[in-house]
Amino acid sequence: MLNFKSVALRRGQCLLFEEASFTIHRGEKVGITGANGVGKSSLFRLILGEIHVDAGEVSMPPNLAIAHVAQETPANDRTALDHVMDGDRELRLIQASLERADESGDGLEFAMLHSRLEAIGGYEARARAAKLMSGLGFAPGDEAKPVNQFSGGWRMRLNLAQALMCRSDMLLLDEPTNHLDLDAVIWLQEWLSRYSGTLLLVSHDRDFLDEIVDHVLHIENQTVTLFSGNYSAFEARRAELLAQQQTAHERQRREIARIQAFVDRFRAKATKARQVQSRLKALGKLELIAAAHVDSPFQFSFLPPDKLPSPLLKLDDVSVGYGANAILSGVNLTLNPGDRVGLLGTNGAGKSTLIKLLAGVLEPQSGERVEAQDLRIGYFAQHQLEQLRIDESPLKHLQRLDPNALERDLRNFLAGFGFCGDQALAAIGPFSGGERARLALALLIYQKPNLLLLDEPTNHLDLNARDALNLALQDYQGAMVLVSHDRYLLRTVADDFWLVADGNADAFAGDLDDYRQWLSDRRARLEGSTETKAVSRKDRRRLDAERRRTLKPLREALEQAEAVLEKLSSEKKRLEIQLADPALYESDSKAALHALLLEKAGIDRQLADAESAWLAASEALESASSVT
Repeated sequence: MLNFKSVALRRGQCLLFEEASFTIHRGEKVGITGANGVGKSSLFRLILGEIHVDAGEVSMPPNLAIAHVAQETPANDRTALDHVMDGDRELRLIQASLERADESGDGLEFAMLHSRLEAIGGYEARARAAKLMSGLGFAPGDEAKPVNQFSGGWRMRLNLAQALMCRSDMLLLDEPTNHLDLDAVIWLQEWLSRYSGTLLLVSHDRDFLDEIVDHVLHIENQTVTLFSGNYSAFEARRAELLAQQQTAHERQRREIARIQAFVDRFRAKATKARQVQSRLKALGKLELIAAAHVDSPFQFSFLPPDKLPSPLLKLDDVSVGYGANAILSGVNLTLNPGDRVGLLGTNGAGKSTLIKLLAGVLEPQSGERVEAQDLRIGYFAQHQLEQLRIDESPLKHLQRLDPNALERDLRNFLAGFGFCGDQALAAIGPFSGGERARLALALLIYQKPNLLLLDEPTNHLDLNARDALNLALQDYQGAMVLVSHDRYLLRTVADDFWLVADGNADAFAGDLDDYRQWLSDRRARLEGSTETKAVSRKDRRRLDAERRRTLKPLREALEQAEAVLEKLSSEKKRLEIQLADPALYESDSKAALHALLLEKAGIDRQLADAESAWLAASEALESASSVT
């Protein structure tokens, strides 16, 4: 389906990769991995035809239906459901053609189009779009809201639903989980596992990749390599290849040292000149094997808190919400040093509300929130990134926290987060989302908190940064409460889980697999009412009326086809009676016989066409009637 042959790609003066040769076959699910900036998104733009190769050739079948997530969403007043349905381009084309056929009064064309609409499942399109929105976390009633009422993150979810709505041959997804919470990630994972087309997926979520992909395309050191198997199989194979490369490198290094020692020893001896020259030529032709390295550019750890009082924070029968509306009630929670709590719950259940309550951003509506005298909270949420000063450097941000610290010490600290050299001194305005997230983490860690509250800390972070955060959290001495859609992070750093659901927050007696089953059971209970909630009664009445309206022109088309068929059949029968007259075959009647035979041949052709038209009209009416 997709074939790369010796492809090279540059962005400006930067070579992203070269000599890339691989083939992706129909139906394969391929995870694309590599550090930020190696060319993953550019690879997608190349496939979409937005940029072109600098060398080599990319080939794929013609008329391939490719779906991808739009990066921009027009802030218009179209309903969210209509925006999602726009992803099914063929559906929209048929609907536009139906309007034209209706206006022109072409009953047969109208019937044929409704037959096509039935064939592609067009009558179920609204329910299908609503189900996609529900799976991605939209609440009942959101389908009717205009697009311009949604925030940027929710518009990206709408764009994702629109891409999934497309009945595509190939689906390109670039970090689709960044704007999702855990329940939506699990739903999307299950949807993609059932997807029958070819999937190319950029993701830094290990568990997400492991459950979906059967190949991994890895971009590193300007080289593209295709591996078979899921992400875990790729990591094992890559470690094996790196070990082999390092062994070969060490062996070659010893051989070079041996040859160089011979040259140095006998360079001045005339009797050894030819042997020395031979070895020097061998060294010159030797293709050096690079040392294997997988060292992460990020190496940081949480500084030990100055004090660790116990308990750090306590909630006693607390209710919390916004205004007079309580989101959570009767919450009892005590956090001690060393506690590691992962919060679970569906979108909108109140996980972020609970985090804000713990952080002191929200005050209890009732009950008591008691914090230790020496409590120092480190709170990470997405709005922290928005509070960074885009005209200041990473170093300046740290100096604001600690004006008396030596610049050398601050720069060494920043280097552990990947801000080295001039980047530590550059204004952060042009920084990527991942770089800003790393800076926000650096600022949080520098303050030595004894209670960490992390709300989706891995958004925008690549695998290297996630691994570094994972290791740092495992050694953290204080208490931690974590909300994350990254199951690998939750599984490796959280010791206990709390479930936020139905206005309560309580300890969850299970692991992430049990939570996945809990979500599945919950969806099953709501399955019967999902479509009813997604499509309003008004919409259903309108849809039913539209279906009934289609029957009238379909019946008229069938009646017209039957009338033509009956007339032509009568003409044929009349001609057959005339042709049965023996006198017609006398020698003096040849001209009349020839004329009748020509007329019958014409009637036969018209009759065949009329029978085809009648059959098409009959099938269209039958299909539409079965739907209604």
